Amino acid sequence: MYYESIKVLDCTIRDGGLVNKHDFSLEFVRRLYTLLSAAGVDYMEMGYKNSPELFDPKEYGPWKFCEDDLLWKVKDGIDSKMKMAVMADVGRVNMDAVKPADQSPYQMFRVASYVKNIDKGIEMVNAFHDMGYETTLNIMAVSRDRGPELDEALHQVNEECKADVLYLVDSFGAFYQEDIDKEMARYRGIVKNKQFGFHGHNNQQLAFSNTIQAIINHVDFLDGSVSGMGRGAGNCTTELLLGFLKNPKYDLRPVLDAYQELFLPLQAKYEWGYIIPQMITGMLNRHPQDAIAVRKTEDKDNYSKFYNHMMND
Repeated sequence: MYYESIKVLDCTIRDGGLVNKHDFSLEFVRRLYTLLSAAGVDYMEMGYKNSPELFDPKEYGPWKFCEDDLLWKVKDGIDSKMKMAVMADVGRVNMDAVKPADQSPYQMFRVASYVKNIDKGIEMVNAFHDMGYETTLNIMAVSRDRGPELDEALHQVNEECKADVLYLVDSFGAFYQEDIDKEMARYRGIVKNKQFGFHGHNNQQLAFSNTIQAIINHVDFLDGSVSGMGRGAGNCTTELLLGFLKNPKYDLRPVLDAYQELFLPLQAKYEWGYIIPQMITGMLNRHPQDAIAVRKTEDKDNYSKFYNHMMND
């Protein structure tokens, strides 16, 4: 599947940071930055741009905050055309601390917003746009919010939002391929002035196939993570995505090296990816927090008990 406008964004450090509280070493991130650059990946999402006044830096690693000095250190001495992105959650960013894009180590801001907060999400996107950044608006948990409120939000995005890219986000890993078709038709029917992106989760082993379906719908911005590392069931894997695209600008081999060198050791320490409790939350279109919680208990492998609990909750 090849068309020139496709861009691959690797979200390993940001979404994967939800697995280990964003506690990657600088050396780890620099090595991944080097390898993803060699692979031809278009964007690397470095983490969240959260305010340390709202989150205790003692509780989280540095990629929860993505201070400019840290990101300059990632790039130092590495020849790369890959762009850096950071994610901003509504209400969690000190806007006064954000420098204009021409003074920043990163080029893209991704703003995450639920439908109910779309006013604030648009306000943040527009502020970042006016500071010179490439911008995306990622509307979260659409699988749970597909009523007229979503249509209203999309009309507001079309009329007021300066984002370059509007993302369809399968936060709970609940979508099937027909959902991708339906929602992309809905997005395109209302929003006429944006490119589109897709971010999937792998609760039902469908993150890759749903990403393919997004490509069939000519979605240009595609998210993946190396080994699928991400919250709960994780994401579409970057290695599968690059292998599928058959685009000569991408080279799969550096991503395979990253998997072997960086992520196999992490898998011995942290859990992510497809497991039965995550499957159950995906089937039920539920937030993965219950599956994450049960995996920390003595009943972590009592799947029927968890299923019964979720069905009766």
